[in-house]
Amino acid sequence: MTLDGETRQYRSLGTWRGLPLVHVAVGGRGPDGRYRPGRARGVVAVGGVAVGVVSVGAMSVGLVALGALAVAAFAAGAVSVGVWAVGAVSVGVWVIGAVTVGWHASGSLTAAGAAPPTAP
Repeated sequence: MTLDGETRQYRSLGTWRGLPLVHVAVGGRGPDGRYRPGRARGVVAVGGVAVGVVSVGAMSVGLVALGALAVAAFAAGAVSVGVWAVGAVSVGVWVIGAVTVGWHASGSLTAAGAAPPTAP
């Protein structure tokens, strides 16, 4: 674990196409007292703002993303955008959530191109 300014982070020594295999970045307070989120980029990224193939964070972007705001092919979070999306507010092709917009959508308030079948 290294100390980089206000953030604490771990980067694996192994890389893939220039990205660390694992990057974990935890935010902290700067000299001015303001909180700065950790920004992680890697194959597996974990941090306040995470970008990677698999990403976990408050704001996460990747192939698989978990977080408060998730944008990915497979996204899960409070607000999720993706091909397959699960969350309170979800937008995508196959989506599940309270408020959903998608081609195949299921939820309390739904806007769908193809709604799930209903019983006769």
